[in-house]
Formats: sequence, structure tokens, C-alpha cells
Amino acid sequence: MPTPHATKRPTDAAYLDERDGVDAVDLPRELLTLPWIDIHNHAHTLSWDDRERYALAGCRSMLMVASGYHWTPYKPVEADDIRFLWDDAINRRTAIERNHFFEAKLGLGVHTGVRIENPDDLLAAMDDYCALEEVIAVGETGVVPSQHVSGWSVDEQRAVVQAQMELARDHDLPVILHTPNTSADAKRSYRDGLGVTPGYEKNAGLGADPVLNGENPALESVKLDVTAARDAGLDEERVVASHADRNNTRYLMEETDCYLSYTIGHSWLVGVG
Repeated sequence: MPTPHATKRPTDAAYLDERDGVDAVDLPRELLTLPWIDIHNHAHTLSWDDRERYALAGCRSMLMVASGYHWTPYKPVEADDIRFLWDDAINRRTAIERNHFFEAKLGLGVHTGVRIENPDDLLAAMDDYCALEEVIAVGETGVVPSQHVSGWSVDEQRAVVQAQMELARDHDLPVILHTPNTSADAKRSYRDGLGVTPGYEKNAGLGADPVLNGENPALESVKLDVTAARDAGLDEERVVASHADRNNTRYLMEETDCYLSYTIGHSWLVGVG
């Protein structure tokens, strides 16, 4: 009997034709690229090629967080600087969906790692932003012990964080917490003299004095955030503690109803097991 193929050597196709029983299961080709979602990134700040890697890897949906103070000028930050970040992400979102064929939603928030002038104006405007269909989360935000350029006291930070949680409660949105991490031994190299944070033009030499000291300021910050959520009347199940690590996992898992997420691809994940 002639073979169905003109090849001289046996082919996989010929072998597949001979299978029967369990071996004859025809698995869907979709399994070659497992679909996944990214619940916290800053992909709107990346290049077209970087975002296309998400699509090629099987990303179906992502939450792009537009609250990073790293992208503001090295000066005391004003409310309009943060609104520029929000507006920029909103303006880019539709084009990103069109160009890369994955769903792109937004998280908007006020990060407290640097003092923001006239924050009440920003919070008043945030109420309208939270009503936008493309905004599906508040954040990232949370009390930060270390400060950049110009420091914000713990009480001031906590007030801004709680105000955002109240907005999240009113708009039935989840909150993404920026949980400070304890440093891992392994770090990525960056530019000499400018710190070790990869991918950010952040000059570590412009850091301000920390506003929380003590034995474990990173964990204390997380506890302040959880207290703020409770005082705001926000269900803890609507809180996602992002950048979770060994330092805060036990507390969050045993003493709260918050969700945890771990940042993959960064030195924060080193040592987490």
C-alpha cells in the first residue's frame, strides 16, 4: 500500500494515523500557549515589543497600574503630576488593546513613596476617575517607610491611603496594596551609583529619611494599611497585598482576609518558597 506522504523517511503523521485507544486523544492546539492574566504591571510604560511579548506568551488580560511615582520629576510632586500619569494610561489603553489583542484594564491610585502637594485636590478628582469603565481597581497604594525626594509623615500617608480605600468601597473596587519588602540577598545590577531598581530612572541618592523605624518597618506598614482598610469599612477580601514576601505572608494569611500576590521576575521573589 502506498504511503500517504512522499517523504522517504517515516513521518509523525504516519505514526499518529496508527494510534488507537487512549493514545488517540487529539489534544487541542490551544494548550501550546496556556492563557493567563497579569493582575499588576506597568505595561503602558513599556515598548511595543515588550507588550507584544505578553501577547505571544498567551496573556489574555492585564491590569496596568498607573500610580508609579517613579515616573514623576525629581521634585516635590503635585496633584497634576499624578493626574498626568492617570491620563496617559487612559489615553494609551485603547491603542494597546487594539495593537496586541489582549484586554487591558487600569488601576489608578496615589502612591505615597514621595510627598504629593495638594493631595485633597487629587482625591477629589479620583472619585470621577473611579467611575470610568476601564478602571477596575484602586492602587497601587500603601504606607511606605522609605521616602523619595520629599518625605511624607506616616499619619499623612495613612490618611491618603484610607481616603482611597473609602473611594474603593464607594465604587465597589478592589484595592492593590504596595507592600514594602525586606531586601533579598540576590539583586539585579543597575547603573552604578543610582541604586538597584531595574528599569526605573530612579536616583536612590535622592532618598529622604525613612518615616518608620524600629525592628520591622516593612511589616508595620502592612499592618497600618490593613487597619486603614478596616477603618474605611472596606472588606478585607477586596484587598490584594501585592509584592508579598516571607516577611508579611504569615501575618496576612493568619490575621487578615486579604489576598496575596507575589511579584514574579523581580528580586522580591528570591527566597520565597
